Amino acid sequence: MPACKMPRVIWVKLFIIGGVIMYAMIDFGGNQLKVVPGEKVLVYNLNKKEGELVENTNVLLFSDGENVSIGKPYLTDVKVKLEVVKNFKGKKVIVFKKRRRKTSKVKNGFRQSFTQLKVIEIVK
Repeated sequence: MPACKMPRVIWVKLFIIGGVIMYAMIDFGGNQLKVVPGEKVLVYNLNKKEGELVENTNVLLFSDGENVSIGKPYLTDVKVKLEVVKNFKGKKVIVFKKRRRKTSKVKNGFRQSFTQLKVIEIVK
């Protein structure tokens, strides 16, 4: 880990319809995600099979390029349609605990399950 904490840079592919950028901020599984049609996003494990459609109505913000709508807390007339691309496990994280000057050591491993979703469309 670097000595100074640098902010993460997230590159977003823009979906342009006639020169207009459309995006939405959604609440998905306790995380807030910025979604653009055609983009793929990672979320924690969903119990869905590949190819299934998921609809999210927890839209916090919607922009069609000209107008921006902000919900209180959610927008009622906007929903996002997503498709499950694949389910997979992330890299293994080793959890090692040791108490000094004692014969106490514990080593565990953990792999987080993820689901990759593709944003099909944002419907208003």
